[in-house]
Amino acid sequence: MPRPDGHLVLFFPIVTKQPEASRSAAEVPAIEKRRAGLDAGRRLWIIFDEFNTDIVGNSFYLEPEPPLGRFSKAFFLPLLREFISRRTSATEISRFP
Repeated sequence: MPRPDGHLVLFFPIVTKQPEASRSAAEVPAIEKRRAGLDAGRRLWIIFDEFNTDIVGNSFYLEPEPPLGRFSKAFFLPLLREFISRRTSATEISRFP
């Protein structure tokens, strides 16, 4: 998300343990794991009810490394829209002062 003091980036946890039914999460399909450079042989879930935020360029946590891969828009945009509709109930951890 563009901001005057630097782009805000949101990080969602990707876990190997199946989340409880009460959690806002989505299982990552095999093709999306391959696109993102993740282990296609493991079951993975993206958690949407907790996330980290940071500012690109001011971060002590981000490394200037190229990404391993990415999710397709067809997979991730519907999940992101759902997150936006529920964002007020999610837990945010800010990584910038």
